[in-house]
Amino acid sequence: MSRAPTDRTPVPDAPPGTGPSVGDLSESELLARVLPLLDRPGAGPVLVGPGDDCAVVPAPDGRFVITTDTQVQDQDFRLRWPSGVVTTGFDTGVKCAAQNLADVAAMGAVPTAVVVSLTLPPGTPVTWPEDFARGLVAGLESMGAHRCAVVGGDLGAGRELSVTATVTGDLEGRDPVLRAGAVAGGVLALAGTTGRAAAGVALLDDARYRPGSDEALDALAGAQLRPCPPVPAGAVASRAGATAMIDLSDGLLRDAGRLAAASDVVVDLDGAAVAALAEPLRPAARLLGQDPRDWVLTGGEDHGLLAVFPPGAPPPLPYRAIGSCAPAPPARGGSRPRVLLDGRPPARALGHPVGEGWDHFEP
Repeated sequence: MSRAPTDRTPVPDAPPGTGPSVGDLSESELLARVLPLLDRPGAGPVLVGPGDDCAVVPAPDGRFVITTDTQVQDQDFRLRWPSGVVTTGFDTGVKCAAQNLADVAAMGAVPTAVVVSLTLPPGTPVTWPEDFARGLVAGLESMGAHRCAVVGGDLGAGRELSVTATVTGDLEGRDPVLRAGAVAGGVLALAGTTGRAAAGVALLDDARYRPGSDEALDALAGAQLRPCPPVPAGAVASRAGATAMIDLSDGLLRDAGRLAAASDVVVDLDGAAVAALAEPLRPAARLLGQDPRDWVLTGGEDHGLLAVFPPGAPPPLPYRAIGSCAPAPPARGGSRPRVLLDGRPPARALGHPVGEGWDHFEP
């Protein structure tokens, strides 16, 4: 889900660090160093935790939601960026939490358990998975996933770093909030933000950005390295009667379009709301010569929650209205526009072409 370029060297870079590497330890020795860092007193309940063939977790609702996501070195993150910034294990742990917790939240559920699989080149310093564990736990805590326990996972050796996590969530007796529930007249609202992580990756990937030289720019780079989605807002939306919801991982245009297609409506974004979201991005836009609205519309990975509430219903905090839903017009010989900006196609409203958002398999 990252915008990290996909060019690869014959042998991927090893994470920076000193001391022993994972290849110097047995799997048991490495687990003995990492597992204590994943303990979260008060999280759970967990019936059987790490150490057996499987974890056992309760499902008091009789159901649970489940999601999985993967980060791969040089595809989803760089270890070293052209700006000179180094992606740490802590950064990767935080992002692992963010991208999985946001999916659970987008269903209106509360995250309850996570398992993690790490593939590590033998030359990886032991400090990297240790920092990853610390970052994962810090992410769970800072994002408000207080019930979510790390209940197990897997360690393996490979050519490049790869991180996969699977998270379960509790619906607490409520119906899941799907993408397909938006209706004409519905209020489109956002919890969290969008565009900041996209501005951040543009900075990280440009040598004109000098880390430490500007607090505003550093904050945007941090939004890419360590996103912080508003996880509790998923359950808030569900309790408030949200009829549709989606995690903004691949860009506002693309993800709003997915919601619109699933619901057979048209989403009309409010230009003033887009401009307000773009305002904090202007320092990066000035440095890089970009229109900050493009990042708002096409950038993902902030993992904000986009929800639709019934017509006339004021969105609950922390949501803010950013648009509305309208009936989908009949198709006439081609694809129908699914997302508009102030009633017009986004490129026409902006006065220049704009992308559609992130797709893993587009060239």
